[in-house]
Amino acid sequence: MLSVDGDADAAVESRVHVGWSGFGQLVLLLGSRDVSLMVRGGLCSGCVISSMLHGSGTWPVGKGSGVALWRVEMAVIRWMCGIGIKDGVQVDS
Repeated sequence: MLSVDGDADAAVESRVHVGWSGFGQLVLLLGSRDVSLMVRGGLCSGCVISSMLHGSGTWPVGKGSGVALWRVEMAVIRWMCGIGIKDGVQVDS
C-alpha cells in the first residue's frame, strides 16, 4: 500500500497492528517464565517479528517508518524480558 506521496506509512501502520495482534495471541506463552527466554525469543522472532515485516522488502521505507518498526520490536523484547523503559536497561536487537 503506497500513498500518493510514494511512501509506505499506511503499510507500516498496518503491519505494526499485525505484529501487536500476533503478540496478543501469544502473550501467555511469551510471558511465561516456565519457558526459556531462548525459546520465547525464537517464537517471537518467528511469529511476531516475521509477520510484522512480511512484504517489507518492497516498501520504500523512510527513516520514520523504520523507527516505528524498530520501536515495536524493542517493546516486545522488553515486555518478554520484564524490563520497563524507566529501568534504564538498553536492549539491542
